Amino acid sequence: MINHPPVGPPHHDNFPPGELHHEAPGIEFMVEDVPEFELSDAEGLVEWIERIAAVHEHRIVQLTYIFCSDDYLHQLNVEYLDHDTLTDVITFDNSDDADIIEGDVFISVERVRDNARDLGVSFRDELHRVMIHGVLHLLGYHDKDLLSQTAMRAKEDHCLSLRTF
Repeated sequence: MINHPPVGPPHHDNFPPGELHHEAPGIEFMVEDVPEFELSDAEGLVEWIERIAAVHEHRIVQLTYIFCSDDYLHQLNVEYLDHDTLTDVITFDNSDDADIIEGDVFISVERVRDNARDLGVSFRDELHRVMIHGVLHLLGYHDKDLLSQTAMRAKEDHCLSLRTF
């Protein structure tokens, strides 16, 4: 049995049209409370994410990325996961079928920026790592223990190597 991340509220349904950065069939990129954030490479990201899903024999029905602040993501972490900590990404799986991707991936732009600086990598690479991390959760990968964290990191590295943009 696959243990999916918790189902959260359909936040992406509540965004005004002006908050939409890019939309493609099945994939949306939105900004919640970080108006200075701009996503570059949106078309390349869509193609890359769709390729990763297809390789895993999954179809993306609805995948929404919501870029937000630490405060916004912390509140979700407390409210839905009962974790009183900062994090860079939270993934909510809204799918009822094992081979379908339908979910919301919330990403703290502030956390990604700080992590990139601490790790000595570019913001772009760390952002893409966190974005694909959310997809990997929706594909059934986990990171609860050291062994699964190591496997997840290797899978992220592999996916990052597949970018063509």
